[in-house]
Amino acid sequence: VQLQAFGRGLVQAGGSLRLSCTPSGRTFSSYHVGWFRQAPGEEREFVAAISRSGSSTLYADSVKGRFTISRDNAKNTVYLQMNSLKPEDTAVYYCAATREAWGARGSLYEYWGQGTLVTVSS
Repeated sequence: VQLQAFGRGLVQAGGSLRLSCTPSGRTFSSYHVGWFRQAPGEEREFVAAISRSGSSTLYADSVKGRFTISRDNAKNTVYLQMNSLKPEDTAVYYCAATREAWGARGSLYEYWGQGTLVTVSS
């Protein structure tokens, strides 16, 4: 499945941004979905994940309470609402999907989107 991430932007610290992830040609409801990010010069890190039904979510400690992952299977879309953004949130954000076990490890996900850049200015 090919994933597309939308919502790139430049925001000031304290601002908000919403990212979207949609698959092309597939129904998303059978996939667990995760968001990961990679800042310049850093390794990719886990941000948040959601089960295929949307009943379970998982967050990195660094974003807990600020970011919310959700999905609308009727619209075939997974969202990442990012509030109270900090300069350290600046990164390329990737959505990823899997039909098998899911969690915080990137190796669990079989399909990856192309990434979308989020820049938070101080």
